[in-house]
Amino acid sequence: MIDTAPLIYFIEDSAPYGKIAGTIISSAIQYNCSIITSVITLVEVLTQPFRMKQFDIAEKYRDVLINSKNIAVLPVDFLIAEKAAELRAKYQIKTPDALQIATCIENNATLFITNDMHIKRVKEIEVVVLHDFL
Repeated sequence: MIDTAPLIYFIEDSAPYGKIAGTIISSAIQYNCSIITSVITLVEVLTQPFRMKQFDIAEKYRDVLINSKNIAVLPVDFLIAEKAAELRAKYQIKTPDALQIATCIENNATLFITNDMHIKRVKEIEVVVLHDFL
């Protein structure tokens, strides 16, 4: 599963993490791995372009997230919400982070790719932080 920040770095080719995120995503596609994220990612990536009236960038995000063969955007349901509440209680993480990680866990993903160092505390899933590759 991929978190919002790595997708932003990849789509906008932002230094210094864009190349790392691109390598991870390209490798997953090359080896026919599924990449999942939650609808939380769609909310997060579209907010700034909408605020700045950069509708072309919003469309680029929408296209990558909705039309990519290897990326699935998954809904948040009651099981994910409950798991997110457990994670928030246990690790004192923010609701969006808890929903992302719960989506990852409840959909049997093997790892969570992020750039949030504090998420490494979560022990229920393997967490990969892009910053560790610099």
